[in-house]
Amino acid sequence: MNTPQLTKNQALVFDVLEKSEGPLSAYTILDKLRDHGFRAPLQVYRALDKLLEYGVVHRLESINSFVVCAHPDENCHNHGTVAFAICESCGQVIEFHDHEVDHRLMDRMRAKKFKAEKTTIEIRGVCESCAA
Repeated sequence: MNTPQLTKNQALVFDVLEKSEGPLSAYTILDKLRDHGFRAPLQVYRALDKLLEYGVVHRLESINSFVVCAHPDENCHNHGTVAFAICESCGQVIEFHDHEVDHRLMDRMRAKKFKAEKTTIEIRGVCESCAA
């Protein structure tokens, strides 16, 4: 993985997310790291902010949780629009990128002279396993 040198707290937060079966809230991360000296949510949020900046973690806006990037060897900032399919039943998150959709959205924004700073698409529903 091409991650920058992480601080101790960033590495601990990243490790918790990487080992997680699904998305985690900042408070769940805090609970998992109390034995490592984490005492305040601010410690987790600072680490998450940097991990988001590095492009190795994503925030799922609709469920206020975080997941490790599915494409850590690529620079996620270069993917353009990141999309997530979130299962309402089991919590599974599938990350994907569709360059055709990305280009269409960016063309529309340019036509409207709107400068998008961040685009995330979240699709909520039921995964194949849960629908069976």
